[in-house]
Amino acid sequence: MKKTLVLLSSAACALALFSSPLQAQEARSGTFKTVQGGVSVGQGEVRRAVQSGGAVAEADQVQTDATGSAVLLLRDGTTIAVGPNTRVDLTRFQFDSTTQQGSLVVRVLQGTIRMVTGLLGKTQPDNVKVSTPASTVSVRGTDFIVEVL
Repeated sequence: MKKTLVLLSSAACALALFSSPLQAQEARSGTFKTVQGGVSVGQGEVRRAVQSGGAVAEADQVQTDATGSAVLLLRDGTTIAVGPNTRVDLTRFQFDSTTQQGSLVVRVLQGTIRMVTGLLGKTQPDNVKVSTPASTVSVRGTDFIVEVL
């Protein structure tokens, strides 16, 4: 009985160790490749300062101050450069690396972004959208700039 309990405990610990990185990888939509100046990320009122290598997840809002800028690399290869005085929501990011299926919705609330689409923009352009307070754009190009005044 003791051996069975020890084996079950060991198996549960091993499963927890191996599933945590997988769950973290699924929650991570992308990575901050470069960060300069004042940049924060979070959901709602909960915000954290950002450093290069930090994670960004679906539903996160990235905010920069007058000195801030950042470059995000999403898991499908999409690159989003965020300029100073910008607020941008990663409203939806779903990507299955095996099937290369998914969707991306970015909402620019204020400021400027430059976006170079990755696999989703190339294989499923109808599933990539950028919205602003005044409009929603379906992405047809692979490299573009959006500015909201």
